[in-house]
Amino acid sequence: MAGKGKSRIKDEELYEELREEGNSKQKSARIANAAARDGRSEVGKRGGKSGDYEDWTVEELQDRAKEIGVEGRSKMRKAELIDALRNS
Repeated sequence: MAGKGKSRIKDEELYEELREEGNSKQKSARIANAAARDGRSEVGKRGGKSGDYEDWTVEELQDRAKEIGVEGRSKMRKAELIDALRNS
């Protein structure tokens, strides 16, 4: 298989820091790769614009969960969706 064994993580140092903080592998990889592509300060400026998940409807949460590939989202309650989104 092509590319097998190669890391897809572009900023390994940041990835490891995020993992040590308790972030998921997927979330850590997204942040590390965005930071490598756009610069760490630029990535930091993007956060905080979506509002609190508690203010979203279940349908909005399910749509977002679908976008990022959360399994079992259709059977989750609101609190479970929020937890899954925060930890994905």
